[in-house]
Amino acid sequence: MAGDTSTLAESHTEMTEMVLPNDTNTHGRCLGGVVLHWMDVCGAIAAMRFANEGVVTASMDHVDFKSPIDLGEVVVIEAYVFATGRTSLDVKVEVRAENPQTDSERDTTSSFFTFVAVDDDGTPIPVPDLECPTEGERRLRDAAIDDRAAQLERLAERIER
Repeated sequence: MAGDTSTLAESHTEMTEMVLPNDTNTHGRCLGGVVLHWMDVCGAIAAMRFANEGVVTASMDHVDFKSPIDLGEVVVIEAYVFATGRTSLDVKVEVRAENPQTDSERDTTSSFFTFVAVDDDGTPIPVPDLECPTEGERRLRDAAIDDRAAQLERLAERIER
């Protein structure tokens, strides 16, 4: 794998789910754990597409749920690789809810995941370098890097209070 490259676009993944009764709490809202599961799956698919290898979740950054997702709404989860290390892949995952009856949509949460590529024995293996050949890919990469830095700053401020 060393010396190989993959593009941000090759990692782009979009999943669509519908909030069903088994996914909800007693208020008819999607359980946070269900949303986190969908985010982890979508992020892992993006990382696997990029690396052409299996991956494991190494970490997930802070998550704030900005808006509830109600029973019957459609959930769209999008993910892409925006940075790589030797064996690791950083993935931005964004979630939005759509109400199919009103055509309205809203952002509900986002986070940053780190995955590690592994071989069949679970040993970490090198990943391709990230390429962003288009202006759109460079904008997404730069926005993700800036968003992660801003999120870490906000967390540090919260901790210092």
